[in-house]
Amino acid sequence: MADKKKSCDLCGLPVEVEGFTLLSKEGKKEFCCEGCQGIYQMLNEDNLLPEEASK
Repeated sequence: MADKKKSCDLCGLPVEVEGFTLLSKEGKKEFCCEGCQGIYQMLNEDNLLPEEASK
């Protein structure tokens, strides 16, 4: 079985570093870097779940 890397939910690049994630109404979003995470967060504020829900 091939080890398939996840793609960034903003730019599509491979996610090589864990930890850049957000919880949205559609589920967990993963990002390749803090920049992509921040841009996604700004553009989709209405669709994100509060941080307390992710703990």
